[in-house]
Amino acid sequence: MTMIDDALPNGGYIGNDDFLNAFGERLSDIIDFDTWDDGVDAANSVERFRGAIAEAVREEDLRRAVIRRRLLARLSNRPNLPKEAGVYRVSPEEMTIVHEGLLFPGHVEAVYGTSVAYDSLPIGITQIGVAVVGYGGTSGTFSQRLFHRDISSKRTNAVEEALAVLHMRQERSDGADNLPYLARRGIKSYAERAILLDKSEAEWRIGHGNPCSRELLTGVGYMGLLEASLHVLRQLIQKHQKFVFVPDSLEQRGYLTIGNALKAGEYAILTTLEADSLHVVKGWKYGGQFQKLALEFVAECCPDILVGLFRVSEHAQPCLFYAHRRHVHMAARVALADSILRPERGFPMLLDVADVACRGAFSSEGFLGMVHDAYTQSGAKLQYFGERETRR
Repeated sequence: MTMIDDALPNGGYIGNDDFLNAFGERLSDIIDFDTWDDGVDAANSVERFRGAIAEAVREEDLRRAVIRRRLLARLSNRPNLPKEAGVYRVSPEEMTIVHEGLLFPGHVEAVYGTSVAYDSLPIGITQIGVAVVGYGGTSGTFSQRLFHRDISSKRTNAVEEALAVLHMRQERSDGADNLPYLARRGIKSYAERAILLDKSEAEWRIGHGNPCSRELLTGVGYMGLLEASLHVLRQLIQKHQKFVFVPDSLEQRGYLTIGNALKAGEYAILTTLEADSLHVVKGWKYGGQFQKLALEFVAECCPDILVGLFRVSEHAQPCLFYAHRRHVHMAARVALADSILRPERGFPMLLDVADVACRGAFSSEGFLGMVHDAYTQSGAKLQYFGERETRR
């Protein structure tokens, strides 16, 4: 099952009612070009935008009040939730203690990774970069470059060799080749966590996303990456324990809807990571006994990772966080204290700093410059440059 399959209702197809419920209009009306505007009608577009957004905000405010009164208030008393479940508040004085005792002295470091790829007919090149930063400065940057070539086999017949490469490239175009995705998402996710564990020396570590991401629990189809990932995650969860991971996307909209009911300075602990991880592992096709290894990891480690939400300001959206249950309350304070430094954004500033440091060290412009220089030095002209690069 793919991520697209997960997103589709009714086992893979979208019905007329699904479309009507999602967009408030019938698909047949949308694809009727007699209903489309001629050119850009700015006045009508602005009016329509304002109406749709105002209605959505009103509905969300009503929903927020209900969730706060009926759901958040009862979190700590609901069955089948971890004993830590509930809503907590962090005072400004507590955040100051975290600032002065952990963050600013450099006892907290964050890791962020980036990847950029250049795919051309003869070769695909992927660059992965990771930066480790604290408030004392950047403590390390790490990079790896992968060169993906179509090497068929040691054939003596030049025609057979060319036909084999042709066949392999067509398979790549048909989506049969998962290696580029493996390189960009799987290895980057693994590298972020491995570097967070082995290269950072800070007491507290901040990571990006879900610590047990789908790429790591599945190995993206490469069982060598799965084994390496489970080893790193075990070390991080069972030994280090002092971490907090914060995603920057709306990938868990259900949880974030609950978080929208939090007030400034509050955090809530909802559940463990076990059920979500189990869903990922059971929905993936593994080779041999590797699903058993992944299931053992989920049963052993994921009940110790708690899923929570925090909100630093009424003007910022809530953030999801993941932390070890033994240190979850301090982890929430670290995330809140770092995020309050920019209350309008409400996201850990160290992660933003790590992102900037990483993109500065491994920019896509610098990467593409090296690729273009190498092609030029090899005697190639423009035939291997992309359409967009030759458009101007």
